[in-house]
Amino acid sequence: MSTILSSMQDQVESALTIAEMEARKIRHDSTELWARSIQPALWLLIFGEVFSGIRAGLAPAGFTYLQYIAPGILAQSVLFIAIFYGITVVWERDVGLLTKLMSTPSSRTSIIVGKSLASGVRGIFQAIVIFALALILRVTINLSVLSVIGVFCVTVLFAMCFACLSMFIASLLRTRERMMGIGQAITIPLFFASSAIYPLSLMPSWLRAVAVINPLTYVVDALRAILLPGYQANLLLDIAALIIATVLFTTLASVSIKRLID
Repeated sequence: MSTILSSMQDQVESALTIAEMEARKIRHDSTELWARSIQPALWLLIFGEVFSGIRAGLAPAGFTYLQYIAPGILAQSVLFIAIFYGITVVWERDVGLLTKLMSTPSSRTSIIVGKSLASGVRGIFQAIVIFALALILRVTINLSVLSVIGVFCVTVLFAMCFACLSMFIASLLRTRERMMGIGQAITIPLFFASSAIYPLSLMPSWLRAVAVINPLTYVVDALRAILLPGYQANLLLDIAALIIATVLFTTLASVSIKRLID
């Protein structure tokens, strides 16, 4: 038993060390983070404001459209960061960094978890941007300490989920060019086949069926449950679905990451 606990402790420490190494890159060059913040700003300032004036039942009764869309835009911006994380892994393979990392005592799972945790740090920055924009636009959201912590936890878990999916795909495609193309092909359908910008009730039946198995739908629902006072959602189901997807993609990425250096 003690051996198992010691092994688990070593893996956790390795994952945190790798995450800290990845976070240093953000500290030394934060240009990407600021550039990424432009996208959610445009969605809220332009798309959100324009559609706020349309009375088409885009938001549930009692909520403005800006309230409804803010959690969806947060999920979208984190998705765009995480889904392209595989490109970074391919680049590290090309310059030899991944080979060196794989030769260390750290397990493949620790490496995957550590790198995906770093994408969660980037996701938290996006959450802060959304909070700031919501305050500027006077969007009513729950900003209690517990709500902010809850949003950060969901954001990190969500970023880890899709970063692991991206690294799994990278192990199959193995080039940055292919990853760039598949990233675009995945993110747009995932975004529009979710409840990020309109409720499931407005979707045709076939699209609603896709949205039900789309992890992004559960992420958005969880964020709304935390941020919007009085919003009805099954938070436990949303978190459970996100955890299952994260474990699945982490396992797939851990098993297949060695393909990148073979």
